Amino acid sequence: MISIREQSYGLNVALYNEFTLEDFRELEQALLAAKRRVHLPDVLLDLSMLKDFTLDMAVEQIKFLNEHADDFGRIAIATDDIWIKLASRLSNLITRQHPKYFDNAAEAQAWLLAGNLK
Repeated sequence: MISIREQSYGLNVALYNEFTLEDFRELEQALLAAKRRVHLPDVLLDLSMLKDFTLDMAVEQIKFLNEHADDFGRIAIATDDIWIKLASRLSNLITRQHPKYFDNAAEAQAWLLAGNLK
């Protein structure tokens, strides 16, 4: 399940339970819409309640990130789960993304908002 909220800097995205291909398609559309609204939108991905993801979603995510590597600003990832963090870091090795990791969404959002004030 996915929850997407527009913010002044871009998007806040929270993922719950399993991240599926259908969820990713919804995220993809929201990211492209944010790109039209904000020059280089920043994104907060809250993975703290994520339990699993499907392989087809992971493949599509890598394709999307490679196609849109220069379309987004900063990426903040909130998770305290070592396995989700490891999987996220591994997917970033395949793409050109360099997210910053946080233990919780509040810290991640504070980082994005602070950078947005400059």
